[in-house]
Amino acid sequence: MFPRIDQLLLEARLQLPHRPTAEELPAYRARGAVIVDIRPIEQRARDGEIPGSIVIDRNVLEWRLDPTSPHRIPEIAGNDQEIVLVCNQGYQSSLAAHTLQRLGLKRATDLAGGMQGIKRLHSAEPSGEREQI
Repeated sequence: MFPRIDQLLLEARLQLPHRPTAEELPAYRARGAVIVDIRPIEQRARDGEIPGSIVIDRNVLEWRLDPTSPHRIPEIAGNDQEIVLVCNQGYQSSLAAHTLQRLGLKRATDLAGGMQGIKRLHSAEPSGEREQI
């Protein structure tokens, strides 16, 4: 039997726009996507920060990104804002992005592979050729 959480994750991902990879993240940033790091402080301390990202704790994510919330961050101008969530491996962020979709943020998605995908990309590149992620 397929675990229920795996089914929930699959259903969430089917509703999301394209889930960019670590290789695609710089292009998303360049075109104005808001990159949101939802990893806990312990994971950010262990694996590093994501340059150009906004750190938002998962427990307040919906309030900070809902365009109708009085607690939203100023970078969220409306429902058409492109948002890429980043977690450790790309599981929690998929579920969170699906919740943002339900709030009307139809361009919310997440980074396939999460921060571990970024780390794999960096470990595979010669240090002189690394693009700023």
